Amino acid sequence: MSDIVVQKAVYIFAFFVSAAVFAGCFSAGTSGDKHLFLLAGSYSDGSGAGISVYDFNIQTGDYTYISDIKQIVNPSYLVVSQDAQMVYSVNETQEGAVSAFRFDKRKGTLSFVNSQSAEGADPCYINTDKKGNFIITANYGSGNISVFPLDKNGSIKPLSMNIDLNIPNFPASHIHTVVFSPDEKRLLATDLGKDQMYSFKINPATRDSFLILPPENVTQSEPGSGPRHLAFHPNGKYLYCINELSGKITVFTYKEGKPEAIQSVTSDTTQTSDRKGSADIHLTSDGRFLYSSNRLNADGIAIFSVHPENGQLTRIGYQPTGIHPRNFIITPNNKFLLCANRDTNNIQIFEIDPATGLLRDTGKEIRIDKPVCLKWIKK
Repeated sequence: MSDIVVQKAVYIFAFFVSAAVFAGCFSAGTSGDKHLFLLAGSYSDGSGAGISVYDFNIQTGDYTYISDIKQIVNPSYLVVSQDAQMVYSVNETQEGAVSAFRFDKRKGTLSFVNSQSAEGADPCYINTDKKGNFIITANYGSGNISVFPLDKNGSIKPLSMNIDLNIPNFPASHIHTVVFSPDEKRLLATDLGKDQMYSFKINPATRDSFLILPPENVTQSEPGSGPRHLAFHPNGKYLYCINELSGKITVFTYKEGKPEAIQSVTSDTTQTSDRKGSADIHLTSDGRFLYSSNRLNADGIAIFSVHPENGQLTRIGYQPTGIHPRNFIITPNNKFLLCANRDTNNIQIFEIDPATGLLRDTGKEIRIDKPVCLKWIKK
């Protein structure tokens, strides 16, 4: 592991590793709540709606458009603060930025607060701690993780940590996800470029350095797998990783920052050498079923049952979707799954069979340009 250089509160590290080795902080209602706000982030050049807000009935699957906010470039991933007063987005461009918005629950509207440079290219994932002290981005193009303190009013302060995961003469890093462990003692990040997953301890003081460097654990995936998104089982004992390039899901046991692989199952059975694109992964809140989205050859969502004793997966079905499904989201009462299809410009609404976990297309859809990220806010 190479030395860590620390300068002007920017932390950059590199290391060598041998070849052997629920999103965002959402503010969701309970199953008894009938209506939630649905936020949809889209790819936008700034002239159209960047983030749209809807009223969504989680009992019927009906929705009503409320508002949108324009002049926002590529808010392709969102996170909601624990108190639901703030929404943060990446601006996925080569220059890269992060933006803060205040959310008015009474009106269902967003208002722009401020932006900061992401200090990295193509930020594609953003998260925040429950205390509301920091936001963290995964910068895919430049292969680094950026950490920003938050002001008491929710605005984003300048960068405090820049964690560069690139190593000379090694494959370039492409960081795709930054996810907190259930106890929020660690931050996990996937590196699609190096086929690795990092586990960082979180500094309990959280005044200067949010993350403790170097990472305490590095997990090596199969070469060429391309780890992308992560999902913890509700019991916190199991961790699931969707691999974009291999089209497989890796199942891990998880304890104190150390994932141990126990199973690999196929999510995308139709991949070809030039068309590889598994995307997102989520479980129902009761941990009984897991879903993963796949793009390019047979756009759709793979469906798995979860063994209650060991967390392992059994494939039980596949639901075709619109073109290029990206992020999807499950209602807190586990009744509906909403899938954002970038290239058919719609959000499909599927009903979940409570007994089998299979999906039924309700025929209802939200028409919206290039949707790629969905989040709930309790009304």
